[in-house]
Amino acid sequence: MVKFWETFNNLSSVGFRVRSYVKYLLGTIFFLLSFQVRSIVKNTMNNVHPIYKIKELMIKRELARDPKLKNESWERFLPQFKSKTISKRKQPKKKKIKKPYTPFPPPQTESKIDKELASGQYFLQEGQKKAIKRRQTQEKHSAAKKKKDEERSQPFVPPKEGNASKKTKTNNSDVDVESLKLKVKKSMAKKKPHKG
Repeated sequence: MVKFWETFNNLSSVGFRVRSYVKYLLGTIFFLLSFQVRSIVKNTMNNVHPIYKIKELMIKRELARDPKLKNESWERFLPQFKSKTISKRKQPKKKKIKKPYTPFPPPQTESKIDKELASGQYFLQEGQKKAIKRRQTQEKHSAAKKKKDEERSQPFVPPKEGNASKKTKTNNSDVDVESLKLKVKKSMAKKKPHKG
């Protein structure tokens, strides 16, 4: 809003509308004999553009000239400017939820030695430890191999056949076969021309 007051045209327009002397110098606004300039400057400090107040003053001056409207309320003629709410900063889609503050540090994680002591492997000899480790890896490999073999052999497995004892369609309809034959013969006779 400070830029508004820095230009000479804007200062002169405010001075002309208010009929006062207005001067801007080093961030300070000087004016003589006008309460209206003071209200414009206060609105500017409250982040309202001065042009709104200038428009209002222009309309009031025009209404003051009309003798019919001197005693009436001018509220219906004055513009009603709605303050726009500035949109908030965009929030991230995934917000990190802060954990509640605790003055105590988290429990210490167990070291490799602590885990071995708990399982009882710490006191085993090196050969025994290696044998256990080898057995575990062999079990993992055999399980993975079985799974892979099943995946490979799956395309070669024949599909399951349906039950042979399914009911076959039976012609137990109550259609008179003889009458049907007669109808077909009649339609054939109509299509073929008689040779005479």
